[in-house]
Parts: sequence; C-alpha cells; structure tokens
Amino acid sequence: MPAGSTMTRTPPPRNIVVIGAASGAGAPDPGCAKGPDALRRYRVFHDTPLQHVEWDAILRVPRDAQDTPLHAVAALGARLAAEVEAVLQAGNFPLVVGGDHSCAIGTWSGVHRALADRGPLGLIWIDAHMDSHTFATTPSGQIHGMPLAALLGHGEAALTAIDGPEAKLRPEHVCLIGVRSYEAGEAALLHRLGVRVFDMEEIRRRGLAAVFDAALAIVRNDTAGFGVSVDLDALDPEEEPGVTTPVPGGLRCGELAAALSHLRSDPAFVAMEIVEYNPRRDRGHATADAAGALVDAITPLKPAPR
Repeated sequence: MPAGSTMTRTPPPRNIVVIGAASGAGAPDPGCAKGPDALRRYRVFHDTPLQHVEWDAILRVPRDAQDTPLHAVAALGARLAAEVEAVLQAGNFPLVVGGDHSCAIGTWSGVHRALADRGPLGLIWIDAHMDSHTFATTPSGQIHGMPLAALLGHGEAALTAIDGPEAKLRPEHVCLIGVRSYEAGEAALLHRLGVRVFDMEEIRRRGLAAVFDAALAIVRNDTAGFGVSVDLDALDPEEEPGVTTPVPGGLRCGELAAALSHLRSDPAFVAMEIVEYNPRRDRGHATADAAGALVDAITPLKPAPR
C-alpha cells in the first residue's frame, strides 16, 4: 500500500477451530456425548477458499469427576472455558460442538473471560426450550435444562462459578429464538430478568428474518461481541430427528441457515455453539448434515466488501 494512503485492507478471516464437548451427564440420554465424535467422523464441517475449519480436541469428563452429574458438568465446563478462551486469544473463532447443552456454561464462560476487558457479551440462544431452570424449579433434575440460568448467575454455585463467580451474561444482552416447550418456573425467571423471548408463535407471525434482525439489535447493543448457541432441537424433528428432546413444530434448517448467513465476516460475531446432536436418534445422517449446513452458513464464500 502506498505511503500515506488512507485505504485499509479487510482483515483475513479467522480460522474456525472446532472444540468437541463430549457432555452427556446433563441429559436424560447420554447418547449425545457421542455427538462430537460422530460429527468429526462424518466430516460435516468444510473448508472454503476463504475459511479454514480445523478440529481441536474433543474434551471429556475427567475420570475423577464422574461420580455425580453436577461434578461431571462442572469439571467439563471448566476445561471447556479454558479451551475456548485460548482459541479466542489466539485470534481464531471457536465453534463448540456438544454434547448436551450443559456444556454452554463452559463455552460462554470462556468467551466472557476473553472479552471481559472490552465489555459485556451478547448471546442469541436458539432452542426449543428455555434452559433456564435451577434445582429449585426443575421438574426433571436434568442440568441441560439449566445452563442459561447459570450463565445469568442463577442456580447451583458449582455451575454459576465456572471460570469465576460473576454472572457471565446480562439479561439485556440475551435473547431466545424458537422456544415452544418450557415450564412455569424458568419462564418466570426470564420474565423477571427481562430477557427477550421470541417464541415460535411470534416467528410464524413475523417471519424468522425479522425476528433475527431484532435479536441482533439486542445482542449488539453496548456489547464487545456476541455469540450464537444452537440447540439442534430448535429444528423441526420431522426433518432433523437426531436430538435428545425433540419438540414438534420447529424451525426449518434452510431458514435458520439463511438467517445465520448474515453473520458471515461480521467481526462482532465471536463464537458459535451447536449442541444436543444424538447420533443414535438420527436418520440417514440428516441431523448431522443440518449441523454442517448451519456452519457452512456462517463461512464466508467471497471477500467482504471494503
């Protein structure tokens, strides 16, 4: 570039580094712990000429923490938080692949830590469920129904204190998309905190594109960056059955991929998570292929405009 020029070059795309989180202790069917290994074996995540996608480790519960689900989730979450933070600090884009959704406590705790000096974290939570129970409200006792509450600073100390005792998310920077199955206790918590919930009824009325734009406005406002957590049970199980807790009437993979494609090359988009793939319940790799399509949607195909 000539001396004195005011032109700036578009920074090169960040490598996508895939981190497996073989978490099954937080769910009623531990088969989702095999999800990361299956997705790596199926090779559903692809390089493009402008984006390198590489697998990092698949993290597993340490042997000395397997006595209770709570210990297992907390131990794996601490390892995952450290790995995610390291990937971000190396200038790369972490893509966490679960495993049950309890791994989200580790994922977003690590992102929070990496961004802490710059500002708060925004998060779009795409899920059929609210995942905002505590042990005081849960009817099932399953920890995969608690991660969002824990990230907001509510619930068992072993979960809320992963990678630090502070809340990792502020309610005004969080929103949920695709909700259609929940209990009164978790809905009351989110309502009290003021977290925005875009349920399937609203999505059908307004369209996913409009809802996603509104969600982006929430997570971009006064934040240092934002992430997206996708539970594959947000998708309609008629098309994608390979999840632990399917709920009819969900999103279509194509429309969600179209919405996510608007995040390509967005420097404020700092991390993504795809969870709850259960290979034992899949049909012809349909749900695995859907996970790959969602990652393809965020992968740049051509240089961003200057």
